[in-house]
Amino acid sequence: VQLQASGGGLVQAGGSLSISCAASGSPFSAYALGWFRQAPGKGREIVACISVSGLRTDYPDSVRGRFTISRDNAKNTVYLQMNTLKPEDTAVYYCAAVKGYSSWWTGIDDYEYDYWGRGTEVTVSS
Repeated sequence: VQLQASGGGLVQAGGSLSISCAASGSPFSAYALGWFRQAPGKGREIVACISVSGLRTDYPDSVRGRFTISRDNAKNTVYLQMNTLKPEDTAVYYCAAVKGYSSWWTGIDDYEYDYWGRGTEVTVSS
């Protein structure tokens, strides 16, 4: 499956931004999906993941309550809605996919994912 993220940009602290990732090449509905980010000089970290069914999502404490992941299988697209953005959210954001082990499984580590898109840059100014 090929993934292409888009929608990044510059936003002020406290603002909102929605990024998306379009998939092609394989049945999108069979994949669990995740959003990761990598800030300058830091390692890659998970920010959200969603199961094949779309009924289970997981978030780290750093973004829980501010970020929402969703998927639209008809459009082969996964979204990340980011609210109340902080300067520390500044990073390159990547979407990732892996064949789901079950309809409820989510992957929280980057090594669990097989397919990666090119990132989209999000900058939050203070």
